[in-house]
Parts: sequence; structure tokens; C-alpha cells
Amino acid sequence: MRIGYLVPEFPGQTHIFFWREICVLRKLEVDLLLLSTRRPRRLSRHDFGPKAQAETRYIFPPRIFKALLYLVGRPLLTLRMLHYISRLEDATWKNRLRLFGLMICAADLLLLAQAEKLGHIHGHSCADVAHLLALANQSGDLPYSVTLHGDLPVYGGDHRYKFEKARFVACVTYALQEQVNTVCGIDKMRLPVIRMGVDVEKFQPGPTRPGQAGILQMITVARLAECKGHVYAIRALRQVLDQGLNATYTIVGDGEERPNLEKEVERLNLQAHVRMLGTAGEHEVLQYLHEADCFVLPSVGFGEAAPVSVMEAMACQLPVIASIIGGTPEMIEPGINGILVEQKDVAGLAQAMLKIGADCDLRIALSQAARQTAVTQFSAEYFATELHKAILAKG
Repeated sequence: MRIGYLVPEFPGQTHIFFWREICVLRKLEVDLLLLSTRRPRRLSRHDFGPKAQAETRYIFPPRIFKALLYLVGRPLLTLRMLHYISRLEDATWKNRLRLFGLMICAADLLLLAQAEKLGHIHGHSCADVAHLLALANQSGDLPYSVTLHGDLPVYGGDHRYKFEKARFVACVTYALQEQVNTVCGIDKMRLPVIRMGVDVEKFQPGPTRPGQAGILQMITVARLAECKGHVYAIRALRQVLDQGLNATYTIVGDGEERPNLEKEVERLNLQAHVRMLGTAGEHEVLQYLHEADCFVLPSVGFGEAAPVSVMEAMACQLPVIASIIGGTPEMIEPGINGILVEQKDVAGLAQAMLKIGADCDLRIALSQAARQTAVTQFSAEYFATELHKAILAKG
């Protein structure tokens, strides 16, 4: 069976985990056609970016004339699509008008699926991508499934209708599985927990560096968005420096929050202790992780589920300080392979930094347990295989 693999605006800078899954699926000799909604606004800096973009078929803009002819020639399909839109409960009239336009994209997707002999499409989003697949599924000829990567409110509304005909909805955490079961009333048998993973052969511990009590090199790899909570780690850094810890903080990533973070660094007089390196490719990220003693992810709000950056850090044998958000409590066992703190808790972050910075034995123990967790629980090869099995079983 040939499988369509649909990711919005692929390949984006944060899409390395999709590429890992794609590589494993191809290693399993799965016949994949890469699909995306539209070309990314900014090409990924990862090495795979140009190759992935060259291989990807983009649905927008659609072939409008061919798609309209297809719909005109299939009035029953058109009526079913219109009925799908009319049933939606959360959509505003503005959203409904946009979905009428999405019908054309769905028709073009059906034409493409027929030409490419696709037997199933798996979508990695539960916003418009899920609507698109649900509309195309009104033909009855194109089975689909989706992966949910974060809390349902992040992806709009009407999830019950998006998921109604999906063969399965893969959830990246058990918390999300519970959420979909409760909100949409979908049996957990159709909600397998299938995470995105990390290449544990590539992301390995770096050269051993003797830890030194009183010195701590911290790192965060995440886009510079308010929801990632960098500002709280920066404020915690000021506190631990004031208490005598010789700490530095490296931030890898870029985004709209950068000017605000730079102002905060200047306000707290941390210019000598904070490096903001911008976006980086996978090889560079690996190098930066090898230079660090500790990984910090102080995310806040909704949307964070099972952060792949945490998996990468743990695979590199770094202890992780993370906020309690999404699936981080499923990934980190406090005091065993990392430390969890409440969201926006600057004092809690500072206390965790001081603890890891002062106690080298604790740092080593957390590091070794983190690597073991990554190998046994976060392998990209394992989860990609599970996704393929689910498609074959449900498709």
C-alpha cells in the first residue's frame, strides 16, 4: 500500500522529527509520498531541507479548474462535503467560507491520490489538515489517520467531526489520549499513543567532561515564542548568579520573542552569561548539547505535548529541568532523570539549577538515567514502526 504523509508547510525548521520518522518508514520499505499544504515560508536550516522540499507535493494552490470539474462530475460527493461543513458546531461563518475553499483542495487531493494510487493518508496536524482529510474522506475512497501533537484547543474546534471517520488518531502522550477520549468520545482503541522520537544512535552522549561543582552550562533549544518560557529561565539565571553559581545559558532558536528576551537580558545585566545563537541545523544542535551540563525547557500554557528537544537532550545524557506541561510528567521522573517545576516558577527553576549545579553526583545520576530513558522510551525507530503497524491494521 502506498501511503501519503501529510505535514503542513513542510519542511519547516522544527520538522526534523518528521524527517526522522520518514527515514525510518523508508528503511522499513514503506512506499511514501510526501505531501504538504503549502511551501514553507522559510526553508529549514537542517541538511534534509532541500531534499525534502524537492520530494514533496504541495496541495495549495490547488489545480482549481480540474478540482471544480471533479466536483461537478460528482454531485453526491459535493453534497457530502457540504453536509460535513453544515454539521460543524464551532465554526464561524468566516471559517465555513474558508472550508468551502478547502473543498477545492480536497478534490485536488483526491485527484492526486488516484493518480498516485494512495491507499491511505496520514496527517500530522489536527487543524485544517484534519478538515482537509475529513472532506476528502467523504468520497469513501481515501482512508486517513492523524497525529495529535498538542492540546485540542490549539487546533481549533469541531474535533469530533474531524476525527469521526479517521481510522485512528495517534496521540503523542497519554494525557492527550485521555483528552480526546473525554472531549470527542472516541474509544481508546482508536487512540494509540505514538510519539515522535529521536535517533538515539545519532544523539548520543558527547565526550566526557568532568563536572565541576559550582559551574553550570545550561541550554534551551526551542523557537523564541512566549509559550516556550525563556524569560523565566533568564530571570532564574539572575537569581542563581546572585547566589554564587557560575552559570551560563545558551539559547538556540529564533522567533518573534527575540527582541523582548534581549531586553530582559540587558535589564538583568546578563550579557556576559547568555548566548542567543539563532536557528541551527541538527549537527549544530548536537554540538551545542554536547557542550552543555543541563537542558532547560520552561514552557507555559498549552500546546506543548512530548517535546522532542527534551528527548534529544536526554539522549545526549543531559539532565533536564522542565516545567510541568503536556507530557513532560510522562517523560521525566523527578529526582531520577530530571527535575520538574511549576509553570512560570522562577524560584523553582533557580532552585533546580542550584541543585544540579552544586551536586556533581546528582548531575551524573540524572544524566545516566536520562540516557537510559531516551533509549528505552523515545526511539524514533520504535515509534515509526508502531505508526506503520497502526496504518496497516486500521487502513
